[in-house]
Amino acid sequence: MSEFTHLQCSKCSEVHDASVVQTVCKKCGKPLLARYDLEAVKEAVTRKDLVGRESTMYRYFELLPIKDRKNIVTLGEGWTPMTPIRTVGEEIGLKDLWVKDEGIIPTASFKARGLGMAISKAKELGISSVALPSAGNAAGAMSAYGARAGMDVYVFMPKDAPKVNIIECQIVGAKVVLVDGLISDAGKLVKGGMDEMQWFNMGTLGEPYRLEGKKTMGIEVAEQFDWTLPDVIVYPTGGGTGIIGMWKVFDELEELGWIGSERPRMVSVQTEGCAPIVKAYDEGKEESTFWDDAETKASGLRVPKALGDFLVLRSARESGGKCIAVSDEELMSDLAQISRTEGLFVCPEGAATMSALKRMLAEGSVDKNEKVVLFNTGSGLKYTGLFDIKSPVVDPAKPFDYGSLM
Repeated sequence: MSEFTHLQCSKCSEVHDASVVQTVCKKCGKPLLARYDLEAVKEAVTRKDLVGRESTMYRYFELLPIKDRKNIVTLGEGWTPMTPIRTVGEEIGLKDLWVKDEGIIPTASFKARGLGMAISKAKELGISSVALPSAGNAAGAMSAYGARAGMDVYVFMPKDAPKVNIIECQIVGAKVVLVDGLISDAGKLVKGGMDEMQWFNMGTLGEPYRLEGKKTMGIEVAEQFDWTLPDVIVYPTGGGTGIIGMWKVFDELEELGWIGSERPRMVSVQTEGCAPIVKAYDEGKEESTFWDDAETKASGLRVPKALGDFLVLRSARESGGKCIAVSDEELMSDLAQISRTEGLFVCPEGAATMSALKRMLAEGSVDKNEKVVLFNTGSGLKYTGLFDIKSPVVDPAKPFDYGSLM
């Protein structure tokens, strides 16, 4: 059974009742974190008990917030591969390089973890109508899980969001509104309609449970490396839920005795066209300020101001990691290198982690003998609009010059 007990503010530590619908802290407005009776978890399950369990994120049910399994809304999300990247590793001088590939998860992005969990908990709490501002992939995930749960789903996206995200939302029945602006503008529209439409806002860290789905990435990293953690985790950061969730669950795992006190250096990656968290990190601030005129090809990173930015900054600093901004030119070049060399069609956000790693290797903040995990947060197939077709068109009735292929 789940040992979920209560919610606690990530900033002021105020305790909130987990048996009713909650959003953010009623005292200070910051994100709420799910808390568990870890002593009960310790008695109920061991690492060995996980062997043979289902290959989804619900293999860790005792550490998740769903109280009754009948409320789980799932498409089989979780347990994504940890893929060794040997050829590229050799090219850049790193012996132990891995990619945690979230591109093969349902809806083709890591958003399936967070929205699958959030929709499941919403079902358990009696919510029947949900809305979300999204740069694209989160909208697709919520639409799919919302459809599976029989909910009314509304998504608000920038009008220049990837076309595939718009189509995937529409095809599963969501009502889609395109916004002439950024995700922050979409967020204002979702909030503005809450009283009239009576929908629940699933915005990033505006509710407590998306983070609990994302934290399972951290448990998987530990389990896939036989309960040791890598030296460095490099993670693309828009809203930052994933990096916050992993940092949270490492503490939970240590308290259970499943891992030791060692922690990876957590590296948060943004792009130069939208880098509010990096700017705050460089300036020594605890929170970021709104990033004007945000623009990047990595649409999932185009978040001008994240509600949980202070938690991302905290994880980077406490772990001895850092926050880095890379250019669109760098990430697109590295996307091509990874895809051609390793056969992984990564997303632009995932490619940005390689760009950041190369910078860290050049400056000496990562050693060539360290174990490094890059997070590819989605499939490149969802970003085909960024690429041109360069294939020749031939007339089959005429002789073909095969030498032109050399």
